[in-house]
Amino acid sequence: MKKIPGLAVVLLAAVALCFFLHSKKSAPPSGLSAIQSSSTGQPQNPSGPQNNSGMAPSTSSAGAGSAPSPPPPANLAASAGAVQSAAATVPPLDIPPEIVLQNVRHAITQYGAMFGGNPVGTNPEITTALAGDNPKQINFVRPEAGMRINASGELVDTWGTPLFFHQLSGTDTEVRSAGPDRKMWTPDDLVTR
Repeated sequence: MKKIPGLAVVLLAAVALCFFLHSKKSAPPSGLSAIQSSSTGQPQNPSGPQNNSGMAPSTSSAGAGSAPSPPPPANLAASAGAVQSAAATVPPLDIPPEIVLQNVRHAITQYGAMFGGNPVGTNPEITTALAGDNPKQINFVRPEAGMRINASGELVDTWGTPLFFHQLSGTDTEVRSAGPDRKMWTPDDLVTR
């Protein structure tokens, strides 16, 4: 008879553990919910009202009273794919191409300030880091600021051409858009650093 209450306690603990683990897996990474909701055609800014100037809102580090970031998703590639597909569906906004480029550069600067150095690598690698694959799972990609990701996981300019990132140093990155002719290294290219 003593085995039945002990078995019930173990079974109850196992059910509680399964529930806890399932609730943690279903929570989206920080910042992903705003991008996913933008795929419905209604961009939302979790930090407050939308900024109509076209400038990306500032991302600050977590304060003492803020909730901790959720744990990394079990399949980070799948969540990055969700970010890519959601951001790619956002139609281009009426933001000047120069401002969009500055917003991308601002996101890189924010990332560098938070993590002690800018993200490095190819466009998809930098995009993945900015979109939440970073130690604090912070999403620096803001569709409402004109920042868009194509189906290949690359940040693109106003004309849909992948941006070119040139690392000048650990804290200085040049961002280049091919411009309206969509050909890199021509006179109409837009560059910011």
